[in-house]
Amino acid sequence: MTPSNGMATTGVFGLDDILQGGFSRGNVFLMEGEPGTGKTTMALQFLLEGAKAGEKSLYITLSETEAELRRAAASHGWTIGPEIDVIELIPPESLLDPQQQQSLLYSSDLELGETTRQIFDAVERTKPSRVVLDSLSEIRLLAQSSLRYRRQILAIKHYFAQHGATVILLDDLTAEAGDKTVHSVAHGVVRLEELAPAYGAERRRIRIMKYRGHRYRGGFHDFTITTGGINIFPRLVAAEHLSDFSRSQLTTGLAPFDQFLGGGIETGSSTLVLGPAGTGKSLIVMTFVMAALTRGEKAAIFVFDEELGLLFDRMKGMGIDLRGERDKGNILLEQVDAAELSPGEFAHRVRATVDSRKIKTVVIDSINGYQAAMPEENSLILHMHELLQYLNRQGAATFMTVAQHGLLGDMQTPVDVTYLADCVILLRYFEAMGDVRRAISIIKKRSGFHESTIREFRISDRGLSVGEPLRGFHGVLRGVPSFTGHQETLMTSKAT
Repeated sequence: MTPSNGMATTGVFGLDDILQGGFSRGNVFLMEGEPGTGKTTMALQFLLEGAKAGEKSLYITLSETEAELRRAAASHGWTIGPEIDVIELIPPESLLDPQQQQSLLYSSDLELGETTRQIFDAVERTKPSRVVLDSLSEIRLLAQSSLRYRRQILAIKHYFAQHGATVILLDDLTAEAGDKTVHSVAHGVVRLEELAPAYGAERRRIRIMKYRGHRYRGGFHDFTITTGGINIFPRLVAAEHLSDFSRSQLTTGLAPFDQFLGGGIETGSSTLVLGPAGTGKSLIVMTFVMAALTRGEKAAIFVFDEELGLLFDRMKGMGIDLRGERDKGNILLEQVDAAELSPGEFAHRVRATVDSRKIKTVVIDSINGYQAAMPEENSLILHMHELLQYLNRQGAATFMTVAQHGLLGDMQTPVDVTYLADCVILLRYFEAMGDVRRAISIIKKRSGFHESTIREFRISDRGLSVGEPLRGFHGVLRGVPSFTGHQETLMTSKAT
């Protein structure tokens, strides 16, 4: 008996969100994708979800054996119980016996009719609420022509419509490429894809291509297959997550640095720290993190590039005990493997962290590593735009770092996100009096005043210290300055 409510939930994490509730009951849906994209796993989760609700389900397989199907379920820790009938369809013995073959009829005609009859008989016996038919490629091969195939699919659709079952037809796209016959017949079409980047794990994504009379979340959505099933990460749309918060100014606790920033950084804004390797980008963002902890807040740090043990030791040498704060639960620190993580999954992790723990300080170190996680570089800006907009609308202060190519002279930025950030802090090396020194400047700040000067800053075992403006230099930002002032304008070891 079919439940009275109008939607059949799928049991797949994130899929009901994309479908805006699930599959509408009593309709036929097509789920297509090449072998290995996860169709069988998703179909099993759909049936298992029905079994949890006490619904009778039917899995009709024309390609896999029942034993293979049960082993696949067991690999995820699932048991196909009595609520789910598995029907394995094979050609009748008479069709396999050469002495019984008809001379006036093609064997495919008999096999197609017999296969369809077996499908209908299985439905009549079990009277299921949910049905999976795996796969259409076998029916397409038996039909031999597009006309007969379309008629057969229409017959199957009308039959299931009379019984009120919610049906998923699986298609592995191996019989005939580009055949859209079922697209026009099905109530909805779900497409699964697998991408193989030049390096790293395969990336999978899902798209709803059609859903008659029903709104859904369009576009591609990343998903993974892990032990326990499929996890889909719906594409983040920042406009759907508006929240009210009062803007305030966040200080670092270092008076010269706060003065340089015009008082501090605004909540609900993003800050980009830009510079060559080793200039102190991580230290600057960690300074904001420690200031948040001083205010009694929590922070989240997502590290792409650096090994955590090295980061702990390096920050410890500058007076910042990241390990201790993490162990206390004040900092959520996560090492991100760019080769194994998709942008959609990363955005989901950040969002889940901010939502569940009410975190208002987020660090992404670095965007270079985030870029490496992208299978398509052109999508990086769009992913980052939505993520930053979402964090801003939750009142969080986001800090990002980008390592530029080169050390001195003309330096290149591998990815330009400066226009997305509300504040841009630029770091540079420069040479003066035989020493390699560091300079800091605020290139952009959308909210409030900031100094337009270039200041020297120093890194020591006490952390970060900012000096006076470099009045006697020209060309510091180019990395090849000329000195016209006095040596006294430079910082000394006693500077604060």
